Amino acid sequence: MKMKLKFLLIIFFASFTAWSQVKFDAVVSKETLGVNERLRVDFEMNEDGDNFRPPSFQGFVVVGGPNQSISKQWINGKSSFSKTFSYFLQPKATGKLQIGAAEIEINNTVYKTLPIEITVTGAVDLDRDPNDPVNAAADNVHLVAEVSKTNPYLNEAITVVYKLYVSRETAVSGWNEIEAPKFADFWSQSIDDKQFKVYDGSYNGKPYRYVILRRTLLYPQKTGELDIESLSLNINVEAPTNRRDIFGMRITRPAQITVTAPNKKIKVKELPEAGKPENFTGAVGKFDFSVQASKTKLDAQDALNLTLTAKGNGNLKLFNLPKPTLPGSLEVYEPENLQDVSVSLAGMTGKNEERYTIVPQRKGAYPIPPIRFSYFDPTTERYNTISSDEIVITVENGPDALATTDSTNNGTQKPVSQFKYIKSQADLVAQNEDEFFGSKLFWGLLVTPLLLIPLAILFGRKREAYQNDVKGNRLRKADKLARKYLSEAKNNLGNQKAFYLALEKSLHNFLKARLNIQTSDMSKERISRLLQERGVTVTTTAEFLKLLESCEFARYTPTSSVAMQQDYENASRVISEIDKQL
Repeated sequence: MKMKLKFLLIIFFASFTAWSQVKFDAVVSKETLGVNERLRVDFEMNEDGDNFRPPSFQGFVVVGGPNQSISKQWINGKSSFSKTFSYFLQPKATGKLQIGAAEIEINNTVYKTLPIEITVTGAVDLDRDPNDPVNAAADNVHLVAEVSKTNPYLNEAITVVYKLYVSRETAVSGWNEIEAPKFADFWSQSIDDKQFKVYDGSYNGKPYRYVILRRTLLYPQKTGELDIESLSLNINVEAPTNRRDIFGMRITRPAQITVTAPNKKIKVKELPEAGKPENFTGAVGKFDFSVQASKTKLDAQDALNLTLTAKGNGNLKLFNLPKPTLPGSLEVYEPENLQDVSVSLAGMTGKNEERYTIVPQRKGAYPIPPIRFSYFDPTTERYNTISSDEIVITVENGPDALATTDSTNNGTQKPVSQFKYIKSQADLVAQNEDEFFGSKLFWGLLVTPLLLIPLAILFGRKREAYQNDVKGNRLRKADKLARKYLSEAKNNLGNQKAFYLALEKSLHNFLKARLNIQTSDMSKERISRLLQERGVTVTTTAEFLKLLESCEFARYTPTSSVAMQQDYENASRVISEIDKQL
């Protein structure tokens, strides 16, 4: 009997403990879904809590939620409680994704859910409800990627254009990018319009409207099969349903859908080896080439510029210009690269320059051999080579290029240099033997500190008097603040509250500085009386009081930017007038 009683007590306490235990769980509607499907996740708890913190939902777009629901029930005399936070998620891409841990605080204890792994597959066929606005919108909105060429050569320009097609029965109210292509294997530059323009077109033989969302210029940097990644958008639409109103017009309903321009594959060809010049540096397109010297006649140690220029249409930013072969007697500095390139759907257009600074060391004539530049033309699929003319640099004055004989050095030859030779022996004579002690500089340095002592005492007394002038310092500070707030008012033109607050402070501090009164004593009657007693005209006084009224009214009534500009100009003018009249 005792054993049965103990057993029943164990079961009772175990049941009570299990019933009273706090539960906080994450429940998903499915653990495997297509990239075009949506997922619901519920965070459920059996006791009320505070400070709920959802996970970041990395890899998903939150398309709905959080929605909160609370349920209380009494069954057979027992109460139950349930609280749920619900979210609707749209995956951004395929693969393994994870919903992280959520947190809740219940009875001063923090509880966390377990992470959940979600598998996202490719797009799947969905059950279609004809009255569902999401299905209707999916049939009427399409995102397309158009590639100008699918088999380009390496470094040949191609473009990808993303177009959003929308049927005439559907309206789009906005969109945002979920996933943008990265173009990892390309040199890329976006060429987007500042404003979207709506065009008329067709999709699958039906009339549509479309906008061009993005234009991108690409230069492939690898050969073989390359992917142009997809672009995904989250779009807000007003989609038609099969229902009609009393006038026979289709009823539209708002919906949020995800559209994706599928990946595009291109096959990039190697540049042909047949006929490739030895000096080819990777230029692809159509170019002209020139070599120019800033001058061909000069003296030794003068500088000239040798400029190599390739201009035309092609991968101007992606190749190196050939290097010139120059005589050893010409001192050459590292070239300065200058590019003036514009980018459009036609590719890069402009010029690529390298400018060498050359300084000849000796007199003579120095030929610069022809410089050859080669490029590949993808239109003709041939290599072309352009050769410059020979340039002769004539150095007219300077050291001779040949060696000379020095009779003072036992007939040995020494090369002529631009510098004089250092003497091995030198007779140095002191040019100034004056002593410092007793000189003018000595007596000047001795007497100057004695003369500065009275000046320091005078300056100290003036500074002390300035600091003890409490009234004057207060007025000077008020005047400084008036100028400061007037400048602040100018900076806040267009912001009514900040402008008039700064303007009012400026006017009050101006009165403090000029009339020696406090803000609490600034009644309009007293301000008017004091200004006129100090010699300010009636008209100027009235204008000043009108500015104070404008600052007061601006607290309660809206005003325009034009009125603020006028008040600022009037304040600057009236303050200047009062300064002159006081």
